[in-house]
Amino acid sequence: MKSSLLVLMAAGLLLAGSAGAAEKTAQQEKMALCNQHAGSQNLTGDARKSFMSDCLKKDSKMGNMTPQQMKMKSCNTAAGDKKLSGEARKTFMSSCLKKSA
Repeated sequence: MKSSLLVLMAAGLLLAGSAGAAEKTAQQEKMALCNQHAGSQNLTGDARKSFMSDCLKKDSKMGNMTPQQMKMKSCNTAAGDKKLSGEARKTFMSSCLKKSA
């Protein structure tokens, strides 16, 4: 009797938890998407904080990008910060895009 009661309670908790998870707000969905994109790019520390901040801004279009588009944008920005051009940029972009693939 106790085991069947525990099973019913566990099932009830699972159902209650999944019902609450299905009702995410737009901000929660955006947070999850930005977090997923940051994870797919293996960002950590300050780079992750900066990325999440930019992604979560109200006027940010990053939240609507695919993970590949976000990875391309991130690598392109890093190449620009390093002032790479020509063959060096091509090599950097290739390795950057393969990192989290």
